[in-house]
Formats: sequence, C-alpha cells, structure tokens
Amino acid sequence: MKLYHKILQLLYPPKCVLCRKLLQPQETDLCTQCRADTPEVSGTKGKFPYLAKWTALWYYEGSVRGSILRYKFRGSRSYCKSYGRMLAMKLLQEDMEFDILSWVPISSRRKWRRGYDQVALIAQAAAKELNVSATPTLRKIRHNNPQSSQKDAAARRANVLGAYRVIDPEAIAGKRILLLDDVLTTGATLSESARTLLTAGAKEVNCATVAVAFHQRHNSR
Repeated sequence: MKLYHKILQLLYPPKCVLCRKLLQPQETDLCTQCRADTPEVSGTKGKFPYLAKWTALWYYEGSVRGSILRYKFRGSRSYCKSYGRMLAMKLLQEDMEFDILSWVPISSRRKWRRGYDQVALIAQAAAKELNVSATPTLRKIRHNNPQSSQKDAAARRANVLGAYRVIDPEAIAGKRILLLDDVLTTGATLSESARTLLTAGAKEVNCATVAVAFHQRHNSR
C-alpha cells in the first residue's frame, strides 16, 4: 500500500489547492505563500436566519474562488480532502459543538450531471478528521435553478423555499446539527436548510463553509 501511494505521488504530485503550485515535503494542502497571504475568516458576527452560529475558512475571492470553481465544475474532486481537513481544524479551533455533522445536499439531477455531491465529499473528509460520522439529514426534493443565477437575496430565498425535506425527524429531534456547505453567499440556502431541520425538531443548527462571500467581511469584524 505504501508503494502504491508513493507511485501516486510521483504520477500526481500534491499541489496547493489555491494556487496549484507543487507542494514541498513540509507543506500540506496549501503552499507557504498561500497560507500566509490568503485572509482567513475570523470573529464571525453576521447573523443569518435560523442559524445559531457560522464559520468559514476564507472569503470567496481570488484564488479561493478559482479553487472552488475547479472543485465544483472542472473535476478537481480530490480537493475535498484538503477542504475537509482544514474545516475540521477550524471547527476544533472554534470549539464548535454539535451532535450530528451533516451537509446541504444537491439535487439528484445535479449530482448525476456533476458525478458527485461536492459538499457530501467535504463532509465525509471533515468527519474522518474529527473521528465522527457524516450523517445525511436532508434530502433535496426540488431541483431549482442555481443560486448564482438569481438576481438578488430575495430571489435566492424564493428559489430554495421548500426545496428540502428531513430524512428522519426522529433522528434529529433535540439534536444540535452542524451543516457543512461550500460557499455562504446571502445565507438563503443554509437558512432554508436550518429552518427545515428546526421545524422537524432539531434543537440548534450551526454551519461551516469553505468560503463566505466577500460582502460579509464587514459583518465579521
């Protein structure tokens, strides 16, 4: 098995998930320059409906935006391990407590087209680092247009209204749910997901994302 991994590293040497430079032996996930130069999200104070707390790794701009677009639309599926690993570290640093680690699912149609649920993969990677299980709590029951195609926050909220259903209400009753997602923009998707869970009996819903829209920066100081 060790030989197999060595061969893989020779054929596909690890690269920084942000700038795509080859990583040095002492580097993991990010190169030293990106780790130093990419602004981290801290002191998150902006509030979103139905979410008790939220956190994110970075702002959705520059190399972070490029990285996520490659992950979602250009086949860079392996990024999930790095995103998950770094999200797990973030959750430990912020002492984010939860009973169930879950994620915001995509529709079956979108999963079929993309070939994978990008957030499910991140959740599984983060759960592995935290030594917990990633548990599906929601099912997307309506295939809506991408949120990025909506003109404003009101349109985004309307676009996801009623789009999710709780898989097993008994399993989440009285539980603190941690939802993972890739990008937090206006909060419409995560708020609707949280509302659905709370209505079904969850005690509290928090979220963590790889990135948050730059316009939330002033709320995070």
